[in-house]
Amino acid sequence: AHHDGRLQDELRRLGRYPLIVIDEVGYIPFEPEAANLFFQLVSSRYERASLIVTSNKPFGRWGEVFGDDVVAAAMIDRLVHHADVINLKGDSYRLKNRDLGRVPTPVGEQD
Repeated sequence: AHHDGRLQDELRRLGRYPLIVIDEVGYIPFEPEAANLFFQLVSSRYERASLIVTSNKPFGRWGEVFGDDVVAAAMIDRLVHHADVINLKGDSYRLKNRDLGRVPTPVGEQD
């Protein structure tokens, strides 16, 4: 959409959704163009529609994620204004019942 000159049309189309959920921001660092596009998405929804963003990175490290501290700060500013920020602490939910100290028994060799 960006290269075809349709970015504003796509942002308007996404604006019709009352909620967009973006999971795992920062799991993989953003390329500069992707960071710019993500910022435009956040800006287009600011004070207009809801956005849920999950990340395992604290806000203080978002400059690393987006490759630019200024862009990260502007994005965080828009995301947290009017927001409820939920900070979860503790072990990974996915690993809560796992015994990480043992090697799993191959299927068929269990008692």
